[in-house]
Amino acid sequence: MPAPQDGPLLDDAAGRLIRPYTISNGRTRPSTAFDLLSLIMATGIEPDIPLGPEHTIALGMCEGPMSVAEIAAHLRLPAVVAKVILSDLVACGAVTAHAPAFHDMPTDRSLLEAVLDGLRRQL
Repeated sequence: MPAPQDGPLLDDAAGRLIRPYTISNGRTRPSTAFDLLSLIMATGIEPDIPLGPEHTIALGMCEGPMSVAEIAAHLRLPAVVAKVILSDLVACGAVTAHAPAFHDMPTDRSLLEAVLDGLRRQL
């Protein structure tokens, strides 16, 4: 019996009921280039194509900006499959994708050394 909190395609005992690449119709490459940190946000436009359950769940998660990595984790799918799903949503105008913003900040060597020392003490 599927657990409702896990979504429609997961089962507590059996795990995923269908293979992840079935969800993407066997596609292994998204039509839109995404970084794992790309931010995805819903546009409010209703998709004009029928959506699968994962598409619907992903779209619902994108009311506020959410990274591709977070969406993949919530869907419990490999990142590449989540990227294919998200590229479908971009193609129909339901979501937008923005590259992560990286600021050109000089690296503080003393901060990095302190972090490294802290990590070594944890091991």
